[in-house]
Amino acid sequence: MIAVFPLTKLIVGKRIGTTAAIVPLTIAAIPFVARLIENAIKEISPGIIEAAQSMGADVKQIVFRVMIPEALPSIASGITLTIINLIGYSAMAGAIGGGGLGNLAIRFGYQGFQKDVMIGTVIVLVLVVQVIQGIGTRVYNKLLK
Repeated sequence: MIAVFPLTKLIVGKRIGTTAAIVPLTIAAIPFVARLIENAIKEISPGIIEAAQSMGADVKQIVFRVMIPEALPSIASGITLTIINLIGYSAMAGAIGGGGLGNLAIRFGYQGFQKDVMIGTVIVLVLVVQVIQGIGTRVYNKLLK
């Protein structure tokens, strides 16, 4: 996050704060999501693409009617994983002035020696991750059908 402070200052006008944390979080997420989508597309069976080609589908039809629908469950699973990672990253961003639960845990829990605040913050983060994972699993299962 510190390495992109100059870019963050250029884009949002400041280096520290909730708005400034968005830039490094986005930079961290983009290659991760791109790799997950690439892997989801690579998992598509070549036989399915060949079948679409043999039925006369052009490239646009193959991409939008075959490849994307086939890759969608894996993409949804990857997006769930990305959101969970971003929750962890945003909690760490709070330690350097990004605000949110990470800031609360550091300022009051760690620096203020209030273990209950720190434990409560961890419990909230775990619950949020579990809810997002549950939603992601439901979406994945619906897309499989």
